[in-house]
Formats: sequence, structure tokens, C-alpha cells
Amino acid sequence: MDSDQPAFADEAAASLPDDLRQRISLVLIERIDLVTADTVALFPYSGSESLDPKYCVRVGRLLVELLAATVRDGGLDPRSGLVAELHRSSLERALSIGRLFTLAYLTERTVLDEIALDEAIGATSEPWPLVAQLVRRASFDLLAAYTERARLEPSQGAIVDALTTLYTKPVFDAVLAKELERAGRFGYAVSLILFDVDRLSAINEEHGYGVGDMVLERLGILIRQYFRHHDWVARHEEDAIAVLLTRTDADDAYGLAERVRATVAERLGFTDHRTDLQVPVTISAAVINVDVAVSDVIDAERLTADAEAAVERAKRRGRNGVERVDGYAGALRASPLTP
Repeated sequence: MDSDQPAFADEAAASLPDDLRQRISLVLIERIDLVTADTVALFPYSGSESLDPKYCVRVGRLLVELLAATVRDGGLDPRSGLVAELHRSSLERALSIGRLFTLAYLTERTVLDEIALDEAIGATSEPWPLVAQLVRRASFDLLAAYTERARLEPSQGAIVDALTTLYTKPVFDAVLAKELERAGRFGYAVSLILFDVDRLSAINEEHGYGVGDMVLERLGILIRQYFRHHDWVARHEEDAIAVLLTRTDADDAYGLAERVRATVAERLGFTDHRTDLQVPVTISAAVINVDVAVSDVIDAERLTADAEAAVERAKRRGRNGVERVDGYAGALRASPLTP
């Protein structure tokens, strides 16, 4: 699969006629107060520290407006006024990326529940599957636009890693948790890829820490080129980079990881000008493919830990390889709705 090829479901949703997009957007605006109230009913207490409900309502209304605009226009410009307002609002109370994503996810769920009741585009109508997909896609685009806006703001150092220019681990952790929740609600495949630079500590010790930083900087630029604009790519740890793919075939996910590994081995080596020695650079990787069924609950922390363990197996086998895990169920937990 080409890295910029969209999923079929996204293409189908994007092909919805403009009048249907307008209808969905209009329903959201007409019912914004009800949707917002239902969304934020429990949100102020979803974290370790309570937030003012009035503040949550204000942010919730912004999210509904943004979702309506994204559905209507088929995308969202990170430079738009509403995105800027959401960014300012999050800074106002130092709203963490994780809690903002939680509110956005709750908004998506409430919106779908509300639209499902509409006679023309609801759950009993012919276009409903594409309507639901369009709303979910718009929710993703909204979060992507927000993170892109925050990336451009110097005050949001926690959004983007300065060295690799990829998203930071807190952002990725929040996205992974919410995307796994979404996959468990609708049922679709998720792939987690973890890349780890081989012998980075030794490279730093033998050639200088500036060289190690150069390797990571180049690696961040290279890896981003292999993935779609809506895939999430982040610096995971000091010498590791994580990628989250959704609705991607397991063979395609593995193929992408293998292509990245081969390209790194081919291009990222360097010459130590003090000794004129050629220094190879390689990565070890893990690809965990999860076919998430409806009502499955996937433990994000366990999944990440298992990916890290898989990378270590690749290193023990000689480094410069990709460890593939299919049919994964190690992080599967019983649904809280299951008796």
C-alpha cells in the first residue's frame, strides 16, 4: 500500500454529496447545546483534577462547531479562527493533550448518538454507514488540525519534539488510547510500529552526542516520509520512534516497517571525520497488528510494553530486523459491559 493511499472507507465518505454534508453540519449546529451538555456531563471529573463545568461547556461547543465545519468543508485548516480559539482555550487552563483528546472523543460519540436519531441521515437510513464514517474521519481531522496548530506555537513544546520534529510521547500516548477506544467501538484493525536505533548509546560515546542527535534528526525526517498524513508518528523514547496505523492491512504495515529499516541501513550511515571511519546506522523494529473486534477493550500501556519487548527480541536476533506480531491479543481486556 502506498503511504499516501487513503482507506476505502475514507474515500467513500469523502464522496458523499455536498447537500448531505450540509445536512449533517446543520444538524450539529441546531443541536449544539444538547450535544455539548451530554458530552461534558461527566468530563469535568474524568481526570485527577476537576475542571470548571462552564469552561468545559465552552470548549465542548468549540469542538462541536469545529466538527460541523470539518464535515461541511471536507477538511480543516489549522490556521482557521476556530482552531486558534480552541488552542487559546486549552492554554488558558493548561488543558493537557490527553484530556482534550478525551473531550473530543466524547464529542464524537455524542454526535453520532444524536445524528443516529435523525430520520433522513440516522441509523435507519441508507447513507448511515457513510455518515458515521464521515463523522469519525472529521473527528480525526479536527485533532490533527489542532496538533498542527499547536506545533507551530512556541508555547506548545509538549506537542512536538524539537529534535525530530515528530509528536511527543504524551501526544502519542493520548492518541493511542483514544484510537484503541474508537477501534473497540466500531471494530477495525490497528497496527503499532516501534523503531529503535541500534547501538545509539555506543554511537554517542564513540563519536559524540552531537552525532547521535544528528542521527535522530535525520531519522525523524526520513520516517515521516513513509506514512500518510493522518498516521501518527512520534518520538517514543530517547532512541525510539512510534507509529500508529489504523485500517491498514497487516502485510502493508509490515512492508512499510521493512522499507523504513532498509532505507535507514542504506542512507543514514555517516563518516567520522576525526578518523575517516564509515559508521553504519541501523534500526530494529516491531510491528504489532491487532484486529480489534467490536466491544474489545485494548490496554494501550500493555500494547506499548509488548511492542518494546518485540523490539528487544529483534535486537537479540542480531539487530537491523523487523519483529512481526500478528493476531495479537496480549493487551485484550474484558469489556466492562461484559457480565
